[in-house]
Amino acid sequence: MTTTKLPQQQDVETVAAAGLGRDVIFDYLRNAGVDQMFGVPGTNEVPIIDGTDVTSNLVSYVPCLHENIALGAAMGYARLTGKPGVVELHVTPGAGHAIGNLYNASKSHIPVVVLCGQQHSELLIQEPLLASDLVRTAEQYTKWSYEVRGPDEIGPAMQRALKVALAPPQGPVFLSIPWEFTIQPARDEGEGRVTRIAPGFIGDPAEVEKAARLLSGAPNPVIIVGDGVGAADAWAEVSALADKLVNPRIYSEPLSSFMNYNNADERWKGELPPFQDRMREVFEGCGVAFLCGFNAQAQLVVFNWARGQLIPPGVPLVYLHNDPWQLGKNFYGEAAILGDIKATLPRITALMPEPPTLDDARAEADDTRRREREQRALAVTEAASRSTDGRIPGEAVAVALRKVQDKGLAPNLTLVNEAVSDSGAFQKHLRFDRPTGYFVGQGGSLGYSMPAALGTALADGDRTVVNVVGDGSALFYPQCWWTADKLDLAILFVVLNNQAYKTLLIGLDEIGDSYGWYPTGNAGYLRLPPPPDLDFVQLAAGYGIDGEHVTAADQLEAALTRGLEQVRGSRPRSYVIEVATTADLPPREARTWFDEVVVVP
Repeated sequence: MTTTKLPQQQDVETVAAAGLGRDVIFDYLRNAGVDQMFGVPGTNEVPIIDGTDVTSNLVSYVPCLHENIALGAAMGYARLTGKPGVVELHVTPGAGHAIGNLYNASKSHIPVVVLCGQQHSELLIQEPLLASDLVRTAEQYTKWSYEVRGPDEIGPAMQRALKVALAPPQGPVFLSIPWEFTIQPARDEGEGRVTRIAPGFIGDPAEVEKAARLLSGAPNPVIIVGDGVGAADAWAEVSALADKLVNPRIYSEPLSSFMNYNNADERWKGELPPFQDRMREVFEGCGVAFLCGFNAQAQLVVFNWARGQLIPPGVPLVYLHNDPWQLGKNFYGEAAILGDIKATLPRITALMPEPPTLDDARAEADDTRRREREQRALAVTEAASRSTDGRIPGEAVAVALRKVQDKGLAPNLTLVNEAVSDSGAFQKHLRFDRPTGYFVGQGGSLGYSMPAALGTALADGDRTVVNVVGDGSALFYPQCWWTADKLDLAILFVVLNNQAYKTLLIGLDEIGDSYGWYPTGNAGYLRLPPPPDLDFVQLAAGYGIDGEHVTAADQLEAALTRGLEQVRGSRPRSYVIEVATTADLPPREARTWFDEVVVVP
């Protein structure tokens, strides 16, 4: 007797054969090359986490002790690998805890895919424990946010999420998934395949020609290299265009999340000063400004309209970016090219006439820059050696790290930086071999660097990962040391302990200068208690990480050597060095590294 199956029965069997909703998620992650998932366990996400125990899924679970750590670690992984960073979060508290680094990922254009477990879909109307409108929580800081409405939507949602995260300009996406869908049968005809939008599109030829015409022969030209340049790995292309200009000055955008240009090139003057008057000075008398991949066009805390816009009127502006939002965002552009930066820059350069031959002058200028850096390093070391209070200038740490780097103890350095008030010193003194050799969370939300260092170390074991972090930022997530120890990650953590929120003290000084307002008291809330109340080495030891204190400049090089020998040794392990640094504010005229001013303690 032959039994005829009803269509409904056939559908059920087809769905069952396709696997569970959880399996569909891993089909897409595996095909996208993702091999790490960061998160904090929650009941709703256990089925997804359990999927990392399935060998064929090829994805490992990285346990973290806070959702913002998980998000930050996914950022570091994504930045170094170029793959999506994937993080699972737990309902409303998890999404809320991760907002700081979700914001950083958005501003830094990092492709992160957030999978957030939602409560049971049929219970949501009753407003159950921990539930909320998760999409509204996340959508302001993502390229796309969505709540899946059934198990069969998981496949299309994953395909779109990965496609959107990786499409230029890259950025985070968010999927809320009611937990029961992950353990229900799910249909997916996409077979885990992800659409990849080719990023190398070339800008409009007419606009390219206009840009070349504006740039050619302009006096006192300025190039601002933003994170779009770093993301495109376009150091060489920017350099080739600069070769066609006469005496160009090249600046990075403030708080760059990449190393956006080769710091050994004498034409690079550091980051734009994050202060209104000083930023205007960069553009004064400029014949043309080329804003190339420039995202952070207003990266400062204090602004006063009475002092004028950040770029003075009358400066011709030329834009190039793969993100239309950034073109003419704040200032009118004479030419605005929408195109891939690495692919389009050579088209502009090819249309520009050759300037007078300056090869010998360039080589001499680069050599002069090298000597000036060495002289500066010597002056900083000598000044630090005269300290009598056991506190060291932050720049002395950068100088010592360069000495160790020159000995070959930090090959393939990746510096994850959150010593914000000393950023210029590390940019000036260290050697970087690629844009991703330097990482900052551009949003400015504190607590990104220690988590990002975790993801960076997992992404590429051949890199030497050094995390320099201020004491205020280190207090956000010392739980990172638990993950570092649990996974045997090899990271050198250098905590610059100046017992203060130094960047806030600088900001307060700027408010006083711009508006004449000062706190009524001594602003003791901007200071942190001295040891023994706050001991980062002891704190790290509680998580299983060894370390040491440094209170004299002549101890720095030896301490960094010991730390790197452990990080790069036969049994690589993380190490913590706490350096007692000064909280003294530099003179106002020395608030970018480019000014040759040494602060003597």
